[in-house]
Amino acid sequence: MPWLLLLHITALLCWCASLLYLPALIVSTARREEAGEKGLFFVTRRVFTLIATPAALIAIISGTAIFIVDRTIEVWLVAKLTLVSGLVLCHVATGGLTLTVTQRSANYQLLFCTAVGVTSVVLIAGILWLVLAKPF
Repeated sequence: MPWLLLLHITALLCWCASLLYLPALIVSTARREEAGEKGLFFVTRRVFTLIATPAALIAIISGTAIFIVDRTIEVWLVAKLTLVSGLVLCHVATGGLTLTVTQRSANYQLLFCTAVGVTSVVLIAGILWLVLAKPF
């Protein structure tokens, strides 16, 4: 069980870090594309597909396994899973922004990336608070 918890926490750290980093990378890529520089789209897409998405899948699968092994069902867990669902929606929105990085203006990307980034920060803070405040 401790190795499963370690896997879950490690995957969550990678996933959350990439969700916080990707909006800034998307805006930077959009600005450089407007300036005529090419090639950064490759990096943005690789970070999303090779780091963020596998980390998200591992975090969700290992979290589900912990839930099954512990057989826990409490109010804080349902609230946490609700916030995690919001984080999944932020992940999907980040993927959409990654795909449109070369098609939209940098100002458009800045507006939506800011919204996704702030929402991700709020959700991550809420999840962290719920996990640390849960009764033992």
